[in-house]
Amino acid sequence: MKRKILVTSALPYANGSIHLGHLVEYIQTDIWVRFQKMCGHEVHYVCADDAHGTPIMLQAQNRNITPEQLIAEMKKEHQDDFADFTISFDNYHSTHSPENQALANQIYFANKEAGHITTRIISQAYDSSKKMFLPDRFIRGKCPKCNTSDQYGDNCEACGATYTSTELKDPISALSNTTPITKNSKHYFFKLGNFKNDLRKWIKGGHLQNEVINKLDEWFESGLQDWDISRDAPYFGFEIPNSSGKFFYVWLDAPIGYIASFKNYCAGNNIDFDEYMHPDSTTEMIHFIGKDIIYFHALFWPAILKGAGFRLPNYIFTHGFLTIDGKKMSKSRGTFIKARTYLNHLDSEYLRYYYASKLSAGIDDIDLNFEDFQNKINSDLVGKVVNIASRCASFIRKHFDNELSGFLSEPALFNEFNNQSDTIKQNFENCEFHRSINNIMALANKANQYIDEKKPWILAKNTSQNVHVHNICTMGINLFRILMIYLKPILPRTSIQVEVFLNIKTMQWDDISIPLLSHKINEFRPLITRIESNKIQAIIDNSKQT
Repeated sequence: MKRKILVTSALPYANGSIHLGHLVEYIQTDIWVRFQKMCGHEVHYVCADDAHGTPIMLQAQNRNITPEQLIAEMKKEHQDDFADFTISFDNYHSTHSPENQALANQIYFANKEAGHITTRIISQAYDSSKKMFLPDRFIRGKCPKCNTSDQYGDNCEACGATYTSTELKDPISALSNTTPITKNSKHYFFKLGNFKNDLRKWIKGGHLQNEVINKLDEWFESGLQDWDISRDAPYFGFEIPNSSGKFFYVWLDAPIGYIASFKNYCAGNNIDFDEYMHPDSTTEMIHFIGKDIIYFHALFWPAILKGAGFRLPNYIFTHGFLTIDGKKMSKSRGTFIKARTYLNHLDSEYLRYYYASKLSAGIDDIDLNFEDFQNKINSDLVGKVVNIASRCASFIRKHFDNELSGFLSEPALFNEFNNQSDTIKQNFENCEFHRSINNIMALANKANQYIDEKKPWILAKNTSQNVHVHNICTMGINLFRILMIYLKPILPRTSIQVEVFLNIKTMQWDDISIPLLSHKINEFRPLITRIESNKIQAIIDNSKQT
C-alpha cells in the first residue's frame, strides 16, 4: 500500500555552521526518506532554519547587521552544505516566516480558548549591566538536581533535568560575566499537566523507542510542570498577540516550523495541508531528532498539537550524539569539524556510508574513528563493491563491445541476492542501517568470491572460453547492480554514476528481481577512490582552534 509521509529533521539554529555532529541526523533522515521514495511511497521531507531567539539578536548586534540579514546569510550557508551532502529536502524554509507566525498564533489561540494557557508573575534572572532578562542559554551554573557544573539555565546535559534559571546554583551571566539579579515579570505558561493522560496514552502507543519511553516515565514521576512559553523584550521572534513586549519563546515556534515549512511547500505543489494535519489523518508524520531535545518533542510538541486540534506524530526517531575518536568534539584537538571543512577534502558519500554503518534504531552515541573510517571506505566500497564492476566491465568492453550476455548463468546466486531484499528493506524501515550494511557487504563478499572462483582473467586467454567469460562477467555486473540498488539511499551521487555506467533508468527497489541481459552498458569510469591519510589529517589541521 502506498504511504503518504511527512518527514522532518530538527531545525538547525541560524547562528552557526553545520558540523559533523549535526550531519548524523540529516544523513540518517535523508537515507530513510530516499529509501521510502525508492519503494514508491509519497514522501515530503521538510526542514527550516530555526531563526529566532536572543543569541541571533545579539550576534546580529555584534556584527552591526539586522537579524534578518544574519538569518538570510546562515540559511544560504546551511542550504549549500546540505546540498553538497545530497540531503534531499523537498522544502527548506525559515521559522521567521508568515506561515510560521500564522500557525503559531493559531495554535496559541486554540490552546488559550481551551484553557491551556495561563499567566503569572515570575522571578527571572536579569543582567543589570546589559539591561535585559537573560535567556536560559546565557546563564551558566550548577545543575540543581545533580550538581554538575557549567550547565545552561534551562536543562542539564549531564542528567537531562529541566528547571528554571532561578533554580540554577551559582549562576553567572554569559553576557557580562556578572552575577544576575532576580527581577519580576509577567509570563505566559502552557499547562502541560492538562495533557498528562493524553500524553501517557500516546507515549504507550508505539510512537517512541523504549529508551525514550523510559526517560519520559522519569519525568512523569516527577510531575509535568507548566511550560513558560514567553520571553521579554528585547527579543527577536514573534510577538504574542494582544500582549505588550512579550514574545513567543523560540521553543514554541521552532517545532511549529516543521508544519509551517510543509504549509509553504503545499501551497506551491498542490498538496492538501489539512489532509496531513487533521487529527484523524491516515497520512504519517515522522520526526528525526537528537536525544538532547526529547522533552520538547515528546511532551510539549504533542501536547500543543493536541490542544490545538492537530494530528500527533506517528513516530519520533531519536539518535545519540557523535563522538570523534572516542571523545567529544573538540576545537583544540581539531575534531570540531564543520561540514564545509570536511567537504573541502573528502567526498560526502564516504561520511554517508560510514554513518550508515554505525546507525541503529537505538539512541546510543556513535563514534567517528578516523582510522576505522578510512579502512571501512577503502575495504567496503573500493575493495569490495566497486571492485566487482571494475573487474567485470573491462572484459565486457574488451571482448564483447560493452554488451552483456543474454544468459543468466547462475540463477541460484542471483536469487540469493534478490531474496535478501525483504530483510534489507525491513532494516532500512526500522533505521537499523548498520544491519543493512552488514547484509550488503556479506553479499559483496559472495560476489567477489564467485568471480575469484570462476577466474575470467584466465579463461579469457583462450577464445574458446569466450561464452563463459561473457556469462561470468554479465553475472558479476548483475550482482553489482543489485548491491547498488541496496546502497542507493546511502550513496545517491554514486548511484547516478552507476545508472550512467549501466545505461539504465533511475534505479527503484523493485528493479532488484529483473536481471540486465542482452543489454548495452557504457564504459566504466572510476566510481569511488581510496581515502588517503593526508586528507584526514588536513581536515583535522584545518579544524584546530586555539
